[in-house]
Amino acid sequence: MKTFNYNRAEIKAGIVHFGVGNFHRAHLEAYTNLLLEDPSQRCWGVFGAMIMPTDGVLFNALKKDDGIYQLTTCSPSGEQDSMLIGSLVELAWGEIDSEPIIAKIASEEIKIISLTITEGGYKVDFNQSRSVFWYVAEGLKRRMEKDLPITILSCDNMQMNGNAAKCAFMSYFEAKYPEVAAWAKKKVTFPNSMVDRITPVTKPGKVTDVCCEDFIQWVIEDNFIAGRPAWEKVGVTFTHDVTPYEIMKLSLLNASHTLLSYPAYMEGFRKVDAVMADERYRAMIKLFMNRDVTPYVPVPEGVDLEAYKDQLIERFSNKAISDQVSRLCGDGIAKFAVYVVPILKQMLQDGKDISIEAFLIAVYCKYLIGARTESGENIAISEPHITPADRKLISGGSPAEFLKISPFVSLGLDKYPVFMEKYEQFYAMQVAEGLKVLLQ
Repeated sequence: MKTFNYNRAEIKAGIVHFGVGNFHRAHLEAYTNLLLEDPSQRCWGVFGAMIMPTDGVLFNALKKDDGIYQLTTCSPSGEQDSMLIGSLVELAWGEIDSEPIIAKIASEEIKIISLTITEGGYKVDFNQSRSVFWYVAEGLKRRMEKDLPITILSCDNMQMNGNAAKCAFMSYFEAKYPEVAAWAKKKVTFPNSMVDRITPVTKPGKVTDVCCEDFIQWVIEDNFIAGRPAWEKVGVTFTHDVTPYEIMKLSLLNASHTLLSYPAYMEGFRKVDAVMADERYRAMIKLFMNRDVTPYVPVPEGVDLEAYKDQLIERFSNKAISDQVSRLCGDGIAKFAVYVVPILKQMLQDGKDISIEAFLIAVYCKYLIGARTESGENIAISEPHITPADRKLISGGSPAEFLKISPFVSLGLDKYPVFMEKYEQFYAMQVAEGLKVLLQ
């Protein structure tokens, strides 16, 4: 097994990261681990801030191994490559004590606060105690006293994730810490970024082990007020505008994942590679990418879009990863709003064929309302960002009322007769019949 060659005792933390889950440890840590081999970059270790009550098992396991863990990458050909990652040099769990996290944010050597808090994590609950917003505000309050600027870097799968982070944090500061808000307007930057690496739920084995695909990509807006790691030395792209990369990835990769997940789960599929081995799903994904999404994707300079789409099909089909369909189904309310609704809105305005989108939303409706697969198996619904209003609409059991849940309400789908006709048609069908209609 490969291991790092740097002396961890020489590494100083320059980044505080919230959300030390699998994706973070397969992505930012993987890049940073490589970068720390450069003696000039050894001030960019990572302090892991774990703040969820459910983080205890992982925190204790990581702490036992001093933050070192095994990352295994798997190629579509089946080759596996394992390495030890040493860049996570400090850890704290807020459930034990919040002070080490706040003190670390306030410390002079910290230049970046990075985030992997999921798409729904940017919805601010002003009454929630000990939220990520509270921790950051408390830390910035102390930084403000020394006038130490800092960058807040979102690493979540969202279009304009830096803008979303800025909106969320600034609204929290303005409501709860107005003096911090005034200072942050001049002293805190929020770069946008695009992240990509398929990382399934950890397989049975050591809880700290992470398995992921061999593909990795990170594109970051170069907007760091307090300095940054030279991540470009290890393959990260810095640019003045992340938007084309974001739209391409979210609309093609993430929306396609959402599209295949619910119909496949309802039919009994549990592994993404098995779904992609089914020609019906493969054909639907290709049709969605080529007909529905491609007309709305700005192609980044130097990117071959056809090759990118072909590569996505290959990545989805990776048997060595064998990603879980259930993982893709989780948090649909947040995912639809980010991955599917922006494209659907444009398609409705342009009078395009929205058959696939109507099919997907109809199946999602059955998934949530019925909470059973087509074979009658109970579904363990995971919707952490569902609102009380959404829950009420879903529990009513009406497909028409379902279109008023938070991801879809702004679209006014009931005002589009063609959409409604197809939606009702697909709702009445089994998945197999719906796929057959789509692919005629």
